[in-house]
Amino acid sequence: MTSRRHLGAIPDANGTQFTVWAEGRKSVVVEVEGQGAFPLEASEDGYFSAHAEGVKEGARYKIRVDDGAAVPDLASRWQPDGNDGASVVVSGDFDWTDGAWTGPTTRDQVVYELHIGTFTQEGTWKAAREKLAFLAELGVTVIQIMPIGTFKGAFGWGYDTTLPYAPFAPYGSPQDIRAFVDAAHGLGVGVILDVVYNHVGLGDHFRAYSEHYFTDRYENEWGASFNYDGEHSRAVRDFVLGNAVYWITEFHMDGLRIDAAQAMFDSSEEHIIAELSRAVREAAAPRSAYIIVENQPQEHRMIDPLEQGGYNLDGMYNDDFQHAIRVAATGHNDFYYRDYLGTPQEIVSSLKYGFLYHGQRSDQRDAAYGTDNLDTPPEHFIHFLENHDQVANSPQGLRLTSLLSPARLRAVTALLLLGPQTPCLFQGQEFGSSNPFLYFFGIDGEAADLVSNGRKESLKNFPGVADPAMLERLADPTDRKTFERSKLDWVQADQNTGLLKLHQDLLSLRKSEPTFSQNSDRRIDGAVLGDGALLLRYLTPDPAGHRVLLLNLGRDLHMSVVAEPLIAPPGGHKWVPAWSSEHPDYNGAGRRPVEPEKFWILPSDCAVLLRSEPR
Repeated sequence: MTSRRHLGAIPDANGTQFTVWAEGRKSVVVEVEGQGAFPLEASEDGYFSAHAEGVKEGARYKIRVDDGAAVPDLASRWQPDGNDGASVVVSGDFDWTDGAWTGPTTRDQVVYELHIGTFTQEGTWKAAREKLAFLAELGVTVIQIMPIGTFKGAFGWGYDTTLPYAPFAPYGSPQDIRAFVDAAHGLGVGVILDVVYNHVGLGDHFRAYSEHYFTDRYENEWGASFNYDGEHSRAVRDFVLGNAVYWITEFHMDGLRIDAAQAMFDSSEEHIIAELSRAVREAAAPRSAYIIVENQPQEHRMIDPLEQGGYNLDGMYNDDFQHAIRVAATGHNDFYYRDYLGTPQEIVSSLKYGFLYHGQRSDQRDAAYGTDNLDTPPEHFIHFLENHDQVANSPQGLRLTSLLSPARLRAVTALLLLGPQTPCLFQGQEFGSSNPFLYFFGIDGEAADLVSNGRKESLKNFPGVADPAMLERLADPTDRKTFERSKLDWVQADQNTGLLKLHQDLLSLRKSEPTFSQNSDRRIDGAVLGDGALLLRYLTPDPAGHRVLLLNLGRDLHMSVVAEPLIAPPGGHKWVPAWSSEHPDYNGAGRRPVEPEKFWILPSDCAVLLRSEPR
C-alpha cells in the first residue's frame, strides 16, 4: 500500500499545512480570509503543498487553481456555508473516553439505520445523542448513519456527496460527531458510516483541480465515476482511501456501509474495495472494524478473504429477503418485486441460504442474477424489512405500519429478529412510526426540476404511480415540507408501547439464548406448512437448545396432523410455547393454546416460538 498524503488543511502549533492534488495544473494558491494568499509548491506527482505560518484553527479559506475561480478544498474538514462556501481549518483534537472499546465483530450484530436530519425533530448530532440510551436498551449493537459528507442543497439523503471529508454543517460540528460516537461506545454500541465512493453528486468542484479524478470508461447512472484504474488513478484511490481512514481515525467510526459497490468500477489487479477494506482494518487496529456493503449483483467475492481474491467485507445487504417478505405481506409484486411470489418456500430458502438468486434467470433483468452463495454463513447477510430505499421507493413513502395489519407486522418482525441472519432496523420501525420517509433533496433552479422529474420517471415503473392522478400527488423532493414530513415523531415511541416491547423482547431473546447466537453450533432448516405458513427449525448438539419458529400469514391453520419431520421434537423432549406475537403485551389478540401433541390451531398472521424441554 502506498503512503497516502494527509490532504486538506492540517493545523499545528505554528500554522497549517495545506496539501491538494491537482494533476495537470500549473499553480495552486490558498487564499485565507484576512491573511492573504499562500502559494503551494508543486511536486512531480501532481501534489501541491506548503506550510502557512500563522494560519490557525478557525481560519476560512478557498483555493484558486490556475487563476480559475476560488473553490472549496476537496478535502475540507468543515463547510459551515455549504458546498460553495469557504472551507474552515479545524482541529481533530478531542478528549476521547472510549479507550476500552474493542469494536464490533462480524457475528451477533443488530444494525440500526438512521438519517441524522430526520432521526429527531432537531435533526442534529446533539439531539441524536440523547436517543442513544434508547437504542442501547432496544438491543441495537451497531448504528449505521446515512451519508454525512457535504452535498449541494439545504437538505438531502446525502448520497450526492460533493465534499466527502466535510461533515454536513446543518447536523452540527465535527466535535458533535465525535461526542456522539464517544457516547455510543460508552453504551456498548458501535457506529458505522454510509459512504458513497461510486460517483460524485451535483455541484462538484473536482474538475477545477484535475480532470483525472473521473473516468469516462464506464457508464454510471448516478453521475461521474471516480477514476480507480486509469492514468493517474493512484492519487484518486488515495483520496478515497484517505477519506475512509479519516472517519476511522479522527472520528473513531467502527466501519463503513459501502453504497452501490457495483458502480465502483475498477479493473486494477487489486480492486479499490479490497484495498479500502484493508486500509480501514489497519486504521482501526487494535479495534475491530465492521464493513458491510450494498451490492446489487450479490457477488460472493465481497465477503471472500483477501487471499482468495475477495474483498474481506463482513456483510451484504439482502434485498431478496425484503422483497419476498414484502410480496408475502402485501400481495403486490410489481416493478422490481416481479421476480418474487412471496411464497413460504421463498422465505424458507432466504432464511437458509440468504440470497434467493444465485445465478439463475431474473425476469425483471431478463438475465442471470446473483452468484453462488449456498454455503455462505448467515452472519454475512444483512436482512431487513425497511430501509431508506424500500420505504421511499413508493408513491407515498409509507412505512409497513401503514401497509400491514398490526398482527401481520408483528409476525414478520419475529421472522426478521429471530432469523439466523444479521437483522437491520430502519429508524422508527421499532415503534411503528407512521410518518412517511420520502425522497428529499433541497436544491433549486434547473437542477431541482431535473431531480423532481427524474423521481417521477423512476416511480412510474410502479403501475399505480403511472396514474396521472397519483403523479400529481407525489411529494416534491425539493420542497422543505417533504423533508419535514419525513422526521420521526418521538411521541409515538411513548404511544406505541406494544410494538416497541415486541422488538425489545425479541432482541433480548436473540441476545440471551445461545441458540440464536451466530457463534453457536446450531444448524438451520425449514419447511412449508401451508399456503401461507412455514417453520424454521434451530437444531443444536444439545436437544434442550432446539427451537421452532412458526409463521402463518394465511388462514388459521389446523395443526392436528403435520407430515413434516422438522416439527417433531428431539428424542425424549417435548415442545412448549416460549413466545407468541399475539401476547397482550404487544396489543395482540391473546395467546391461543399450543399443544403440539393434540389438536391445536396456528392462528392467522401470527408467529409462535416453541422451545424444547425434557419430557
